[in-house]
Amino acid sequence: MINKFLQILSDKIDLSSDNIEKITRQYNQDPALFTDALLTSAILEEDLVLEIIGLIYCLPYIQNISQGNLYLTEPLVEHGFTEHISIHFLKKYCMVPVAREDLSIFIALNNPCDLSPVDDIASFLNLSEYQILLAPKSEILSAINNLYHQTTESARQLVENMEENGTTIIKAIEETSDLLDDTSDAPVIRLVNHMISQSVKANASDIHIEPFQDSIKIRYRIDGILYDLLEPPKWIQSALVSRIKVMADMDIAEKRIPQDGRLEVRMGQQKIDIRVSTVPTSFGERLVMRLLNKSGTLLELSQSGISSGHLAIFNRLISLNNGIVLVTGPTGSGKTTTLYAALSTINSPDKNIITIEDPVEYNLKGIGQIQVNRKIGMTFAKGLRSIVRQDPDVILVGEIRDLETAEIAIQSALTGHLVFSTLHTNDSPGAVTRLVDLGVEPYLITSSVKAIAAQRLVRVLCPYCKSGYIPDAAERSLIEAGEQALNEEYVLKTLNVAEKEIFRPAGCPRCFGTGYTGRQAIFEIMEIDDVIKNVILTTSDANQIKKTALGQGMATLRQDGISKVLQGITSMEEVIRVTQE
Repeated sequence: MINKFLQILSDKIDLSSDNIEKITRQYNQDPALFTDALLTSAILEEDLVLEIIGLIYCLPYIQNISQGNLYLTEPLVEHGFTEHISIHFLKKYCMVPVAREDLSIFIALNNPCDLSPVDDIASFLNLSEYQILLAPKSEILSAINNLYHQTTESARQLVENMEENGTTIIKAIEETSDLLDDTSDAPVIRLVNHMISQSVKANASDIHIEPFQDSIKIRYRIDGILYDLLEPPKWIQSALVSRIKVMADMDIAEKRIPQDGRLEVRMGQQKIDIRVSTVPTSFGERLVMRLLNKSGTLLELSQSGISSGHLAIFNRLISLNNGIVLVTGPTGSGKTTTLYAALSTINSPDKNIITIEDPVEYNLKGIGQIQVNRKIGMTFAKGLRSIVRQDPDVILVGEIRDLETAEIAIQSALTGHLVFSTLHTNDSPGAVTRLVDLGVEPYLITSSVKAIAAQRLVRVLCPYCKSGYIPDAAERSLIEAGEQALNEEYVLKTLNVAEKEIFRPAGCPRCFGTGYTGRQAIFEIMEIDDVIKNVILTTSDANQIKKTALGQGMATLRQDGISKVLQGITSMEEVIRVTQE
């Protein structure tokens, strides 16, 4: 087998004699563990190894289970598969049964050297016919987790099965464990695990536990909108909040003051960082968990949904040697993600990039990141003063909140640094007014700020259930008006497509009945050219600055949103919701 493997491999890539020797040695140590050993050694990419193994064993190899039209098969639930076959068994042998829509059964595995566990699965399912295929380990583990998640108790069942005892407090988890491997019998533990795993599966960003006089409501935020998850009885409140506070290393005895904590959980290959915040209310502690999937790859600018025109402007701005680039918008509008994507784009060994943030949300390789800590006096301003003495090329300031921070950022830009930061304003022209309100002189703004971008996130229509329709008169007027001050070329394009079909949400199981799945960014970028500089030096009135910027060809947030409506990406209601004044 090893000779055939090396022969096929040498036809695909150039192999050094040293690597040939290593591969041969790994095979001779234990042929049954050859595949696992080879992948662990990182000599070869997993895709290449499995492709060659598939050729040797005459097995098909698929990189993505879901894209191969393979799904978790319904008979597994009907036969009580997950009740009798342990999740540890499937993870140990790294295999999972899946099916196509025609109900043809496949068993996906990562190592074909030992097929006896495959026979056990086939025997339990009474499979007379099935096929074997190879898949990456991460794909199989993800499918296993989804399978057992689908068949675990519902949250309501967990609540109904609890004994009426809200005083039981659970021991702290000392190390990060896989939620789906947690076999604890404690109902509160199972309920918390279910809440988190359900929210992660739905790509929720937050979980809210809200106490009222006679009830408690649990909700989660998906794509910026809150949805009800569960309404357990009031007596569960104390045990539920205490369990989460223990996990986050918070003081469970202190219920009179706000507290903050942090914990990390794992679901298969996904690592979820959770920030926990509690505040006392009249009816008990209100708790919010902010979920951050640390396993997800950081988006590139081009993947955020930015239009080609705006992308060209952004790429030019982030390539500057000095100046300030501001991104504005309300909390949760994706400002930090956009700036991280910009930093990732320009990150290279010849650049010294330093950030100061509150908090540090993503770890960026090769970039120095500083956490704000007001308890010890580490504020944005103090951190920024230290950063400029670290010989940086690019600086990211999480937010400009006061005059001191603004002045240091401006001085940094004027002395040859490229500075990125955020502001909380509704649109790009409003950022100028905000800086003037903080006490920044207009001439400093015009000499340092290169551009201001406003950003919002619109929900993307579910591709499986969105329904098309011809816009009515009111919607056509919005499209056609599109802001009368827009540049003529865009208005003409808009008028030409106004009679075409646009789409609205419908709702299906794949999008949890919301009609939307995921979000994309819409932008409004105001470059500070000479004409706009003259206006800023004359007045800080946002309306006057906006009027001038529109005359210079700036595309507004609503205009960018309407272009996504006409492309079938989002709905008119969604654009109106996020761009209303």
